[in-house]
Formats: sequence, C-alpha cells, structure tokens
Amino acid sequence: MIVTINGVATDTAPAPGQCLRTLLRGHGHSEVKRGCDSGDCGACTVLVDGTPVHSCVYPAVRAGGRRVTTAVGLGTPDDLHPVQQRFVDAGGFQCGYCTAGLVVTAAGLADMAESADREELGRLLKGNLCRCTGYRSIEDALRGTVNTEKGGGPGRSLAPPAARRVVAGLEPYTLDGPTPVAPLHLVVLRSPHPHARIRSIDTAAALAVPGVHAVLTHHNVPAVPFSTARHQNRTDDPDDTLMLDPVVRFRGQRVAAVVAETVTAAERACREIVVDYDEQPAVFDPELATEPGAPLVHGDKIESAAELRIADPGRNVVAERHAELGDVAAGLAAAAAVVEGTWRTQRVAHSSLETHAAVGWLDAGGQLVVRTSSQVPFLVRDELARLLSLPPERVRVLTARVGGGFGGKQEMLVEDLVAVAVLRTGRPVRHELTRTEALTATPCRHPMRVRVRVGADGGGVLTALAIDVLADAGGYGNHSPGVMYHGCHESMALYRCPNKRVDARSVYTHNVPSGAFRGYGLGQVQFGIECALDELARTLGMDPIELRRRNVVRPGDPLLVDSPPDPDQPSDLVFGGSYGLDQCLDLVEAGLAGAGSGAGDEGGAGLGDGAGLGPAWRVGTGMAASMIATIPPRGHFADASVTLEPDGGYTLRVGTAEFGNGTTTVHAQIAAAVLGAEPELIAVHQSDTDAVGYDSGAFGSAGSVVAGRAVQAAATALREAILRAAGEVGGLDPHTAKLGPVGVQSGELFVPLSALAVAGEPLVGQGRHDGTPRSLAFNVHGFRVAVHPGTGEVRVLRSVHAADAGTVLNPEQLRGQIEGGVAQGFGSARFEELIVRDGRVVTDVLRQYHLPQFADVPRTEVRFADTTDELGPFGAKSMSEAPYNPVAPALANAVRDAIGVRPYELPMSNDRIWRLCAGRPGGTEQPGGTERPAPG
Repeated sequence: MIVTINGVATDTAPAPGQCLRTLLRGHGHSEVKRGCDSGDCGACTVLVDGTPVHSCVYPAVRAGGRRVTTAVGLGTPDDLHPVQQRFVDAGGFQCGYCTAGLVVTAAGLADMAESADREELGRLLKGNLCRCTGYRSIEDALRGTVNTEKGGGPGRSLAPPAARRVVAGLEPYTLDGPTPVAPLHLVVLRSPHPHARIRSIDTAAALAVPGVHAVLTHHNVPAVPFSTARHQNRTDDPDDTLMLDPVVRFRGQRVAAVVAETVTAAERACREIVVDYDEQPAVFDPELATEPGAPLVHGDKIESAAELRIADPGRNVVAERHAELGDVAAGLAAAAAVVEGTWRTQRVAHSSLETHAAVGWLDAGGQLVVRTSSQVPFLVRDELARLLSLPPERVRVLTARVGGGFGGKQEMLVEDLVAVAVLRTGRPVRHELTRTEALTATPCRHPMRVRVRVGADGGGVLTALAIDVLADAGGYGNHSPGVMYHGCHESMALYRCPNKRVDARSVYTHNVPSGAFRGYGLGQVQFGIECALDELARTLGMDPIELRRRNVVRPGDPLLVDSPPDPDQPSDLVFGGSYGLDQCLDLVEAGLAGAGSGAGDEGGAGLGDGAGLGPAWRVGTGMAASMIATIPPRGHFADASVTLEPDGGYTLRVGTAEFGNGTTTVHAQIAAAVLGAEPELIAVHQSDTDAVGYDSGAFGSAGSVVAGRAVQAAATALREAILRAAGEVGGLDPHTAKLGPVGVQSGELFVPLSALAVAGEPLVGQGRHDGTPRSLAFNVHGFRVAVHPGTGEVRVLRSVHAADAGTVLNPEQLRGQIEGGVAQGFGSARFEELIVRDGRVVTDVLRQYHLPQFADVPRTEVRFADTTDELGPFGAKSMSEAPYNPVAPALANAVRDAIGVRPYELPMSNDRIWRLCAGRPGGTEQPGGTERPAPG
C-alpha cells in the first residue's frame, strides 16, 4: 500500500496486526516514540489526514492512501512550525520525550488551544501525558507565552541547547541512534510466582524457534552477586542480586532471556521455555515479615550476610537503625501537648515516559559499547566490568538524551543482560522494557509505615520527637539502606529538639522491589512528621507556620538526630552562608493570604477562596516544610574540561547525563559566563565514558552543583590559560586583559581567539569537584483547598511553593523543575498508587495507574527565597528532588483543615476522603492514634 509520510509517498507492506507506530519507526521515523503501547501517553501521536491519533493503537493497514504527518513533517530545526517555535519560546519541555507527540497534537488543534480555558484545555490534552513539567509551561506554549531568552549567563532563562531539535523530534534518545548493523532483540521471560526455586529449565524448544540466536539462563551467565542500585561507593547497597537467579523472589523477576532476530521471534521462544518451579511460601506484609516463622526472602544468604551487606536475612531485615538523642520519654512526659499517629505511604511508579532501554555492540577494536537510558553511565560501566571480569577500559557506556529518570534510572536493570548477549552472539543487541514490565518488574518508591510521637511545651517549643519507620524493600534491597537513612535524617534534622529518637527498618518481602525515587525517602517520612506537627499546632491552638518558625533548624545548629553521631550519618552538612527557610515560610504565608506577587505568580490555582462553589464545599488551608542535603553523602565526583576550538568556539566535556534535569543548559551558561562568551558558542559533549571526564552520575540533584562547580573550575582554568597565551602571542598584559566573545582585549591591543586556538597545543581547562562540603536546600508548600464531603472531591483553590535554591541560574528552568516536582507530589498525594495484591502488580498499564493529566494538576505559584550559597556555582543550590517532598503533607493538612478529620494514608483519593467524611470503614482514618490537648 501507499502511505504519504511527511509529504513523501511511501510504498510499504504492514505485517498482520502491526500498528502504525512500529511501521513508521521501521521507515526511520524515530520521532514517533514508544511510551505505553496502549494509547494512554500520546508520545507516539501523529496526524492522519490532519487528525491527531495515537499511532501505537492505530492499525497500520488503515493508513493506506492517507497522509501521515509526524513532528518532523511539521518543521525542521532550521524551519520550525509556529507551534514548535512556541514550545521553544515557552520552555515547554524538560526531558522532551513527550514533546514531539504534544507538538503534533497541538498542531492538530489549530487555534483552539490558544483561546480555550483550562477546563477545555484539559479535555483537548487528555491524550498526552508529561511526567516532567507539571504542564504549566506546556499551557504557556499553547497560548504563545514567551518565557525564555535568547542568550545570557546565570540568572537568565536561556532555552536548552537542544530545544529546536527536541520540538522537531530530531533529538535522539536511547534507541534512536545507529548501531553498526541491525541489532538482535532481547526479550525476558519473567516469573509468574512470588517465591519459588527453579528445579529445571528446558530451552531446547526455544532454541529451535527460527531466528533465535541465544537463550540465557542462570546456567550460562555470570553468577556474581551485585546490586542493581548504583552509587559512587558500591558498598552502599547489598549484593543480594544475580543476573538470573535459580530462586525467584517476586512476580516478574527475570528467569531467562531470549535473543532473536525480531521481537516476535523472541517472544515466541519465551513461550517455548519450560520451567519447573518449586513454589515456596511467601510473605507480602512488611509487618509480618520480621515475625518468627515468616518465610525468608533471602534465607539462602544467612551465612554470607556480612559479606553481602545484609543486616539480618534471618529476620528479613535489609537494614535497620536505632538511635536516640537525649531522653524522649522524659521529653514527652514534660510536654504540655503530645500527638501520636501512624501514617502510611504507598508505592509510586517513576513512570518516566522512556522506559528502561539499552543497545550494545562490539566496536572495531573489540570494545563492548552500551548506549543506555541511564542517570549513571560511569557507575554502570564499572559494574559491568566487574560482573563480566573485564578491565573498565574494555567497556564503554554512553547515553543519548534520556527520557526521564526520577531516580528510577539510578539502577542497572537492562544493561547487564544486553552486555552478556552481545558477548555471546557477537552481534548488536537491544532490549527495551514494555510499559507493563516497567510497572510490574522495576523498582518503585518504598511504601512506608511512619509512626510519629511529638511533644511541645505550652509555647509550642518541641520537647520530644520520635519516629518508628518500617519500609517495604520488596524482593531485593537495592537502595533500601540509603533511602532509610536519608529519609529519616533530614526529616528529623529539620527541627531543633533536645530529645529525638529514630527506629527504622527496611525489610524484605516477596513484593516488587523498591528503589530510588525522587526525594529518596524524605517524602514518605516527612508526610508523617509534617502531619503530626500540624496536628500538634491545632492541639496547642497555634498557627502551623508559627509552630515551624519556633522550631526549625537555624544556622549554627548541629544537624544530628542521635548522640553520639551514627557512622552512617552524614557529617559534612553546612549552611554555607545560605539559609532561606525563614523566607520560604514567609513567602508561603503571604502567598496563601493572596499577598504580593512572587516569581512566576499566576494567581496560584486561580480559584480564589472558593466562595462561588456553593455551601456544600468546605475550605481549608495547609502547609508543610522540608529540608534536603544538596549532594549525596559519602562521595560524589565530577570532572570537566573546556577546550578552545580553532573557530574560536568552545567544547565543554562533562559526564552528567541530561534527562530533563536541565544540567546541559546550566553548564553551558556557567562556562559562557566565566569565558565572557554567549552560551551558543559552548558545544556540550556529555555522558560518554570514553569521551568525557568521570562523573558519579545525575542523582541526588548533583548535576548543577557538583558537575556545575567542576565546569566552573574548568572554564576558569581555561580563561587563565587564554589570558596567558594572549600575553605570549600578542604581548598583552594578562593581569589587565579582558576576555570577550571573540578575543582578548588590553587597551588598544587585541588578539582573536582563533589565533590562540591554532597556536601550538590546544588550550584546555580542567576542573574537578568532590561534592564536599554539602549544603542544605529548603522548600515550603501551601495549599488552600475546597472539599465536597458528599463526593470526596478536592479542588485546589491556591497552590504556593517557596524554594531556597540559592542563586537562580535559570529562572524558567528552575521554575519548571519545581512545578514538575509539585505535580509528581500532587499525583502521589491524590491519584497514583502501584497496587500490589499477593505480590502481583494489578495496575500494570498507565490507564489503571492514573498518571496525572493536564486537567488533574493545579497551577502553582512559585516563589524563590533571596539567598546565595558560597558552596555552589555562582551561589546556586540544587533543587530537582526537593520540591516533591512537602507536597503530600501540605495537601493532607489542608484537607484536614477543611473537613475536620485527618487523613493518615496516601493516596487521598476521592473515595477515601468520602469515606473519611462519612466516618465509614476504608477511609484514611488513624488506626488508634492519640492526641493530648494542652492544659486549659
């Protein structure tokens, strides 16, 4: 049949049942992305005869005789369509994986989007999801709002260097780039049981399937224990995982892998593998997992627990911590008011629209090359080398642009099997998880039970604060020790209190594993603490913001939660001359009162005080605060270099991966500011272990701070080298000369940069940063909501977020990071829940999971504290993770204020709030908590 694709008549023959997306990608149209394969996310949207359709559910055969237009067909980077230009001008994307589909949808809407109100926009965009932005910048793009600037260094809203390619669909992601020859495809057979031993596995029939090149099982892959979690110090995580394990410990665990010419052949071969399972008892409740007689998830590791760094596999304990500062019992006894309660948080899926994917091959010299969707290419390289017994220089790991991460890609989940398959077959091999695999077989956010006891005197000064935390690690302990320690530490250290106690355990169950997620445990623990403090303020008759003012940590305070200090407790946290928490409290208080106009003030959710909603609605206000260390502890390193090129431009090499965190933009701005150049002159090469300097990875919000400081140092070193060279070549005084965009000027003497770049050896500046000391960032969120008790519906009347990020390097980009974090936090608070029943994830497609749509997310007013931090580049602090943490407790506190009953469980869905209002079972009421009012 003939399909006209972007104006070109194309003769093609669809396979039976083939969808239009795979047909288009087969013809080289990589701008059409895979996000869900179920018509839910819109990343694959194209126009068919001018109408937007999801090409993943549109039969290819129906495109015969029709006009199909992709993002590339709308416009190219040199000649953008007006809609594409609007997305550039508005800064309407972050990772950009959803952008090509959004642009096509917007183009198909003609002018309707520009004049539509927000409710109508919600209907028009219901088929397109974005996990990164929070949708405000997308709305701005549709309305023609200009948020970005054409150039400038730190403090200006420069558009990302890749902006024009992203909106045209031509910026490559993991599976969009070339391989030496067409790759084989790897598909995984997964366990249907939560706990079983594999008695035998027969692969003969699978190997006989035409097109199959190899079948991998636990018999023929390296049996080296490791952790899928990646940190600078690999000993931070327990080595409780094997590539393919003869014992399965959760439904969906890898059992075997087939490598074949096509996905179809690999899937067919997987069905031919015969596995004889010996099913074992399983435990799914973390409360029961540590009781005597409970099934042991890693009972085979009791003798090797110390070597593998597992606290107590005989009790299913991955890690635990028990520590006390002062005397909590005495502090509670002396309190005028005490609040006790138990809060529960659910599993949340990362849902980055690009799922985990990798493609590998052997280059001409025999080096193993893996291109992967990862936040940590250097750490993946090092672990692959260890598992495969290869020297690190024999392994090269690189990333293209990464389609979202949120901590989920701080794991090694696909690269190991790809590497083994490449070495086994000698052919390029690619592996891409389906959306269902991403939801059911990759780590999620740790669900936690958080018990809080807090007391204060009559003046609202805390006398005691204690938490008891139980985290469900699932079948494997990746990230569980760090999430537990980090989640408890800054949550407790945020408040001054003479008596503190932490009891925390992370335990194995036969559920899907938990892992790194935005906030790294803080969102869960702070949900309990911030709700308890809100209830304490009510018990004392105090304003919740005033209670925080009287108790929050201040410059010079020790940041300890126990005495003596725990050896795992970070000890290098400092204020660095930057403290904006007081400002953040003031900014949110003013914002909730409707006073003033902060950065990015658009009137919050724009619904005022809710007076027009009717008498059935109840209005309430709530807030919560949070603190986060700006860099991961125990080592985080970045090397950078800047080279002066013969044409007078610069090449910046840095290891950080770009996955929507905006580091590429900020790094270009930092280098340009130091070198007196325009950012357009800075070409950024990144995230390739063979081409750039070492970097621990883009996690813990370290990209702008750690790598940014390395970039600043490298650019400074190059600037000094240029001035010295200008003195040698042109006789300029390097002490008085000034470096400009095209050359060095001193009085009337001028030396062009092009002359310096070709004179002798290339001029290169090197920079390094080790991530110490670490500073602190603060966030405060406030909501005003209206709740309908008869339906449980919640409407956000106003949403205000204040952030202490130090110097704001790129206001539009930082605002987008905050809005994206707020949207993700709002989804966690209201909608998102990875539901697991008897170890089976039942929310296995996006339609069931309820990733927030445009219509779900309120518009948030973002306000910045006015601080400068001496530890960060140009005074900046990190901010990618932090905005997520205070959102859920702030919303819970607002709902409690509205209805007079406290939610204790997430998500606060309409049905749960309705039951709570009606006093019915199944709400989020507190099971057995107590509150003691102040005397009198």
